[in-house]
Amino acid sequence: MPCTWRTSQLCLLPILTVFLLPALSYSSPAEGKQSGLIPPAEGNTSLSVLVDTKVVLACPPASLTNVLIIRWDINLRGKPSCSRAYRRDNNETSERNCTDERISWESRPDLNPALQIGPVAMTHEGYYRCEVAAQEGNFGLGYHLQVSVPPEVTLFRGSNGSIVCRAAAGKPAAQISWTPQGDCHTVEQQLGNGVVTVQSTCQWEDGQVSNVSCSVSHVTGNKSVSLELKPGDQSPLNFIICIISSILVILVIVGSIWLWKIRCCRMKCSPMPATQRTIPL
Repeated sequence: MPCTWRTSQLCLLPILTVFLLPALSYSSPAEGKQSGLIPPAEGNTSLSVLVDTKVVLACPPASLTNVLIIRWDINLRGKPSCSRAYRRDNNETSERNCTDERISWESRPDLNPALQIGPVAMTHEGYYRCEVAAQEGNFGLGYHLQVSVPPEVTLFRGSNGSIVCRAAAGKPAAQISWTPQGDCHTVEQQLGNGVVTVQSTCQWEDGQVSNVSCSVSHVTGNKSVSLELKPGDQSPLNFIICIISSILVILVIVGSIWLWKIRCCRMKCSPMPATQRTIPL
């Protein structure tokens, strides 16, 4: 007599054995090769997490009863595909090509099928998908995981009286703004894997500002740093005048010494006047 979905789990199990149990020993064509990170079209969500934190990926729906098989497929950039699976009928877990100990079940998979990653690193960017076979049917959800890195912000004096604000090694690129606005030039340096250093260099008219602030906007949080300016600090003209003045002072000192030496030499080397000569008696 044919069985239906209304029958007991014992009647459903042979069907799942034919179609789903091979997932526990399934070897995808991508194994042994680098993953292309091409997720399925349905049931996907994008997730951005902060580096060095912990993230938990749920395997919905959480209200399922009589779950029979749970399977996680993990595709990381530049690494072979990894799979973790759980069978409820014999309480068995299995895995294939999973070498990163920072990726694990959050707890017992029979109680909670969620996946835990921590601490998160740049190498954890990729695609994670959970498939569940239950009495209610088959369900799946995928996560396209991206890792954000906060930039290191510094504010310092540059050459020719300029002020430099640098947001180093951030992912994605940070945005820099100034208070007050000045004559600014911003450049970006690509460091690979989406990591970017942004640097903004500004100048202001001499004597117009006494304090400047650099504001860095980033998805991981915003930061503002300030620098107090002394009169003339930001003017390249004053810097040049100072150098020229120092050179002139040195030339005056050297010239004075040279003239003094010439005068002394003349006084010692010239013949004595006739009126000052001694006439013997």
